[in-house]
Amino acid sequence: MPAQNSSPSHSQGPRRSPTSHQAIVSAAVELAGELPYSRLSIEAIAARAGVGKQTIYRWWPSKAAVVLDAVLTWSQGDDGDLQLPDTGDLETDLRAVLHATVDELNDPHYDRPMRSLTVAIVEDAQLAAEYGERLERPLHQAKKARLHRAQLAGELDPEADLDVAVEMIFGPIMNRWMTRSGPLTHAYADAVLATALAGLRRRG
Repeated sequence: MPAQNSSPSHSQGPRRSPTSHQAIVSAAVELAGELPYSRLSIEAIAARAGVGKQTIYRWWPSKAAVVLDAVLTWSQGDDGDLQLPDTGDLETDLRAVLHATVDELNDPHYDRPMRSLTVAIVEDAQLAAEYGERLERPLHQAKKARLHRAQLAGELDPEADLDVAVEMIFGPIMNRWMTRSGPLTHAYADAVLATALAGLRRRG
């Protein structure tokens, strides 16, 4: 899940040491992958990063803010490009994105940090708003833009609500991952996509 911007809006001062910043976010994502969120602490992050905890508090107000920046920094693409692939075949493109999403969510190095971030978002409304601004909404808009191009090409019903369509296609994947309600597989993603497109395609 590439992030649009890894510079934290929580920052409370200039970053005087890029090396320390990298050490802190690396330590945070490592620890988030090793520990339950309740056991993650600023002290543990500082110890792993080899910095004083006051260094962290100069730049972030809480462990939740550190985890957010750590996950976004760790997961962002090199060029920050949020566009979905567009080969001219919507189903092929969406299948590729969904398979990549399934693989990412099943990766233990990504799964547990994201679960820690999810807990933090549930507990912190300000953090949830920042997550939405920096990642969730840009990703939603990128997905919606790809569907809009498919509408213009005649692949989808021109009256389809594209905001709802994004939720229909991607929501079940995230829900199954979050609730662990069943195996998260490529086959499941394919079934979700086929069902969603059956209702979204242009009639006739």
